[in-house]
Amino acid sequence: MAAGKKTNNRNRIWTWTHVHLSVYLLTITSLLTLFIGIVLFLFLALNIPDISSLASYTPPATTVILDKNGRQLDTIFTQNRFVVPIDSMPKDLPLAFVAAEDARFFQHPGVDAWSTLRALLHNLRKGEKGQGGSTITQQVARALLLSPEKTYTRKIKEAILAYRIDKVLSKKEILHIYLNQIYFGEGAYGVDAAARVYFGKKAVDLNLAEIAILAGLPQAPSRYSPFKHFDLTKKRQAYVLNRMAEEGYITATMARKAFAHPLLWGAPVETDDDSRYFVQYVKKYIQAKYGWEALMTGGLTIETTLDPNLQKSATAAVKRGVAKWVVRRSKKISGLPQAALVAMNASTGEVRALVGGTDFNKSQFDRATQARRQPGSAFKPIVYAAALKDSFTPASIIMDKPLVLTGSSPGSTWQPQNFDGRFTGPTTLESALIHSRNIVTVKLLQKIGIEPVRELARDMGVSSQLNKNLSLALGSSEVTLLELTGAYTTFANLGQASRPVFITKITDRNGNTLESFKRKKRQVLDEETAYLITRIMQGVIEEGTGKSARGLAQEAAGKTGTTDTYRDAWFIGYTPQMVCGVWMGFDKKLSLGNNETGGLACAPIWLDFMQKVPMQVQKFPVPEGIVFLPVDQQTGKFNPSNSDKSTWMAFSKERMPWLEQPDDSGQNKE
Repeated sequence: MAAGKKTNNRNRIWTWTHVHLSVYLLTITSLLTLFIGIVLFLFLALNIPDISSLASYTPPATTVILDKNGRQLDTIFTQNRFVVPIDSMPKDLPLAFVAAEDARFFQHPGVDAWSTLRALLHNLRKGEKGQGGSTITQQVARALLLSPEKTYTRKIKEAILAYRIDKVLSKKEILHIYLNQIYFGEGAYGVDAAARVYFGKKAVDLNLAEIAILAGLPQAPSRYSPFKHFDLTKKRQAYVLNRMAEEGYITATMARKAFAHPLLWGAPVETDDDSRYFVQYVKKYIQAKYGWEALMTGGLTIETTLDPNLQKSATAAVKRGVAKWVVRRSKKISGLPQAALVAMNASTGEVRALVGGTDFNKSQFDRATQARRQPGSAFKPIVYAAALKDSFTPASIIMDKPLVLTGSSPGSTWQPQNFDGRFTGPTTLESALIHSRNIVTVKLLQKIGIEPVRELARDMGVSSQLNKNLSLALGSSEVTLLELTGAYTTFANLGQASRPVFITKITDRNGNTLESFKRKKRQVLDEETAYLITRIMQGVIEEGTGKSARGLAQEAAGKTGTTDTYRDAWFIGYTPQMVCGVWMGFDKKLSLGNNETGGLACAPIWLDFMQKVPMQVQKFPVPEGIVFLPVDQQTGKFNPSNSDKSTWMAFSKERMPWLEQPDDSGQNKE
């Protein structure tokens, strides 16, 4: 009887267990069948995104502008991201993310079925909609192909896509996308941008402690931000390190040492305010040549010529110069004048500093590259160079006396005047340029013709439209400070023109060179003529209108420029190494005030800046074809007696002062 009861009990227990097991298996089977059915339905009925774009993963990346030393000047982006291959990351970095986010990443086919089912049952039990159970591959699918909405439909689509992605891409390729795509907070996308934002370094330079910090951020970047919740950050770091140890990626000892390792945060990288006019010019160039999308999302690296130290000196010199000008004014003025400065390497044309105005925050208009203003006498060296290139010598005589010319309208006349209102009679070309004699310059242009001067100016780099009348001699044609300063490199460089260069190299996100600077020598003026102009413009600083620029330890040459009613003031000068141009004026072309000449307003700014330029003391090189002879200033003739009336002048061996000189009777032929 007892044995019969035991047998019946065992039968009932087995039957009851069998029933439960059957129900459990039936439930699981039904759920899986339902899941498969839903998957098939969605695959057939819903629009599953194409994954082919992932094979050529090219997300929006950050464009970086660097100075001449390779330091960051600025970044441009829609998403702050630097795409780097896994091979350029520390070996522990990908493993840290796998350990923290998806331990079975290397085993599952894109979807971890049990994790997904566990998360699904949890959500059903709690009555919540969550993202639990997402693999790294699913996160890639969600980030690139789906919306972030938390719905079961999106979750199933995510699983389908993850499975398909795993079949098409390798695990390494999936990790590459994931580590470069995910958001880390603080505006950083991808591990490299995150490394720069949080630690001030590139991903390749991260240590294990820093890697664990970053690997803990994707789950909740704001919650675990070390800048906001450091205590939670450390807890998350400990979790990542422990998971790495559990998976065998590191030892327990390594985990403990990494957790105790001090963390040094990176300082915020801000755009240098002094360089913003320069950076703006570079951005406009890139956008014009490569397009807005390439600039904002192309991940370009732009290496520039800017010297940050010289840029600071230039900005400070301009501000000091404008402030001194304000102090000089005794009457009240409406608004302050603007000023601009361009400094270039004499031999290469590389722009080392550029100031487009007194305050970029108040006005982004760049007076150095965008404003076209009359240069006045600063244009004269080009006229004299054309004359010396022709048949004139520095000792050629031109009569400085009143001149009446036919005006632009019928019956009108034009009477050019010298700045001081005086006339010096017989005047050598050298003296005329040193002391900026207007009438001599106009008469010189009459003799050599307008077109040779226009052609030479073009060859030297002046691209603005130039007048076809005699007022060209006095700088009536509007030009930019950049192009005229660039033209002066021809004199400093013995006749070789150097176009202004802002960018030395541009590379794309893959390191391919799109553009690189290669200086092309353009001999637009013979060496002897270029040197003669330099020699004469040394006199401008030593004894002429540019005396305010005296004070450098080495040889310097330059020319002042002042327009009618003092609306524009200029000084462009150079040493054997550096060419620098300065302009001052009002945007509305108002008068700067009486006697506010280029020599008074701009030459001191030039000197202030040039004194900060580190340069070895050098002299201007003298071509072999140059000789020095004593010349009588009154007659322009060679004077071997070297009397008190004589001045030592430089000449080309091919054009000596005793050769027949162009006749100048002083009579007007118009």
